[in-house]
Amino acid sequence: MMNRNYIYYLTGVVVVMALLLSVIPAEAQCAMCRASVESSSGGPTDTIANGLNKGILYLMAVPYVLIGCVGFFWYRYSKKK
Repeated sequence: MMNRNYIYYLTGVVVVMALLLSVIPAEAQCAMCRASVESSSGGPTDTIANGLNKGILYLMAVPYVLIGCVGFFWYRYSKKK
């Protein structure tokens, strides 16, 4: 019989891998930001808009990563007690 902790660990790895592999492209740019970028630039707006999009997605992801790390270490600390 397999160890119960091993089964939990394996299930967690499978869930994380499934979430990482099922990525859907996202456009995080609001309509006002897009209009501002398109009206203010005289050159290729596609590269400026893509850069703005990536910056917004980056800023959105950082709090989730930090909260996930705090939750993980909190869980590990509580399991040691």
